[in-house]
Amino acid sequence: MIFDELIEFKKDLKNLLKKYRTLNDDLEVVKQVLTAAPNERPPFSFRIDNLGLETCVIKVKKIACKALKGRGVNSGLRLIYAHFQEENKIILIELYHKNDKENEDKQRILINFK
Repeated sequence: MIFDELIEFKKDLKNLLKKYRTLNDDLEVVKQVLTAAPNERPPFSFRIDNLGLETCVIKVKKIACKALKGRGVNSGLRLIYAHFQEENKIILIELYHKNDKENEDKQRILINFK
């Protein structure tokens, strides 16, 4: 599986690393899981369908973060990514904490994948 990141995602990650120092390691674990099973898997991840895109965009709601001790997968971190099955590629779009932001940035998704 090939992983790529939007510039905006890199900025999200940089800002969150100030609060959650284990986030790079935690994302490596998420990438291993996505390599094995990149499609949606409720209740951990859901497809975002109402965007009118051909691309499969998925929101992961259950990410384990070691920096948030005792919370496990209920850390509150959210990851948005686009899965291109034919190319065996995943593009990481957005990363945020649910307390900082209510929903994904649909404009960011539409601008990059229309």
